[in-house]
Amino acid sequence: MKLWTLPFFCAACAFAIQPNALLTSGKTAYVNGTTSTYLTDGSLINWKYVDTKDVAVEVGEGPSKIFLAWELHAAGCVDWGNFAAGCPHTQTSLTDFAILTSGNSTTGVDGDWDTAYVVTNNQVLARGVAIDFEGKSWVRFVSQENTGSFLEIEAFDISEGQNDTWFFMGTSISSMGIKQQDTDTTATTAKLIHEQFPNFTPAMLRGGVSCVNTTDIVNHLSEYLEAVGNVNFWAIEMGTNDGWGGGTWNLATYVQNLQTIIDSAKARGISIVLARTLATDSSRAGWQVAPEFLAAEDSLVEVNGLYKGPDFYTFFKEHPEYLASDGVHPNAETGGGAQMHRLWAEALAPIYADTTSALYKNRSLGKASGQSLVKVLFRDGAVEIQTPGGEKSKSFDVHGRVIRQVK
Repeated sequence: MKLWTLPFFCAACAFAIQPNALLTSGKTAYVNGTTSTYLTDGSLINWKYVDTKDVAVEVGEGPSKIFLAWELHAAGCVDWGNFAAGCPHTQTSLTDFAILTSGNSTTGVDGDWDTAYVVTNNQVLARGVAIDFEGKSWVRFVSQENTGSFLEIEAFDISEGQNDTWFFMGTSISSMGIKQQDTDTTATTAKLIHEQFPNFTPAMLRGGVSCVNTTDIVNHLSEYLEAVGNVNFWAIEMGTNDGWGGGTWNLATYVQNLQTIIDSAKARGISIVLARTLATDSSRAGWQVAPEFLAAEDSLVEVNGLYKGPDFYTFFKEHPEYLASDGVHPNAETGGGAQMHRLWAEALAPIYADTTSALYKNRSLGKASGQSLVKVLFRDGAVEIQTPGGEKSKSFDVHGRVIRQVK
């Protein structure tokens, strides 16, 4: 039975994304006794960070609860965390700090302050937390030991519930494409969604890590869940490093790792949007993503009831001019980053347009135990992805051709 045929008691509303208004856009940040507009302008251009141990923003009165998100800068690095075994990355220096709130400050320093949240051993450049805000009007980051390089601070009104928060998990393709560079004035995915759906202002946390593959992510899954297990959506771009060189030797591991990530996310109530791996420009890169990686991703979307992300493969196969000289990475200089933001926004738009989105209908599929929803088998030269009951499965050969499908 379709949801819209039910008697009206707002069954669809249980699945609708709740708008979480952005409260800090254009607000003045108070840093070390001075003011800054850099930190609330919605831009992540690398040179405009502010180094401080103490920064405050006047959010304003009204919300009883907010989702507070921040983006940090690490010298010479746009990678979310140091989670790739193949290449180490500079980590943020802001590891330990407190988030304070006040209802009577006038300068971001004076007045009475309460501790709303304490962060210890932070390892990542972008994350967010939900904090109580009843009777408050200011937020403040204070560290006794660490100086943080802040790029952006955003607060969202979640008084009526939080479900418009996004983490963009990815490789260097995302760290270079989704993260804005010095010459890039691209509208982010969140801004493009807001332009099409003015009531919505998604909280967008960027999580690209150079060299990372799905084995690295599974090995560090506890760190991912610790940092961003509290958001509602994981938008995933993976596959390039797992399938590097164009072979299929890592295919079964890739499929099983993705399933582990999906199951772990669903166990937290997180919905997954899975993109198709980007095509390379094989004339420059010297290799192309094997088609069975794409078939595996399509199968995982199907058997897990996920929403399809952007088809990066087809777009960049048809438009290699948006890739850098290595034939692999979109970036600001080529305009490839802007295309990634656009493709993500186009893929996510139906979620905002359809209040009965399959993403929300499938949120309950996760098991608290983390037990896998599907079986992943590699036998007789084929990979098979099958639901536990066997009622839905798909097998594909080493050329990416579907050889058996049961629904």
